[in-house]
Amino acid sequence: MTDTNDPNAPSPTAAQEPAPEAPVMSAEERLVMLAQEMEALRDKWLRSEAEMQNLRSRTQREVADARAYATQKFASDVVEAAENLRRGIEALPPAAEDEPDLLTKLRAGFEGVERSFLGILERNGVQRHDPKGQPFDPEKHQAMAEQPAPEGVAPGTVIHGWTSAWTLNGRLLKPAMVVVAKAEG
Repeated sequence: MTDTNDPNAPSPTAAQEPAPEAPVMSAEERLVMLAQEMEALRDKWLRSEAEMQNLRSRTQREVADARAYATQKFASDVVEAAENLRRGIEALPPAAEDEPDLLTKLRAGFEGVERSFLGILERNGVQRHDPKGQPFDPEKHQAMAEQPAPEGVAPGTVIHGWTSAWTLNGRLLKPAMVVVAKAEG
């Protein structure tokens, strides 16, 4: 039995008051709300998955590019050595029947070294492109001079290449230094 004079005792009216209720939803309204929430979460998840796939693809591309072009500086330096070897071979006097045997052996030795050297470069993705007879391409050629077009040569054609163009896995390392045919007049 409760003491009616006890100030801490709950009043009979306070115990009988109902707690404030949340608005009651029908089952259909609850299903619609849950379906909307599920669709929003699904959309968020799909966007997140797409973003992760894009990140994976971009990372794979960057890693592949890094592998393919990591040696670009080294390849540029090695190309200089290949060009110097070619200049040395071209500086030799033209082959003649009565030339000394030593000169014939030297020429053959240098040409063998050059073939071997170019083979090593090609196996590692470095390609030499001879510009002579090709249409001038500002992406691959650097015009050093223009000369009147010889007979049978179209204007804008490379008529002489001072150096070759070099690429590493398709990317330009060094443009060819060329002489381009110009139109008459």
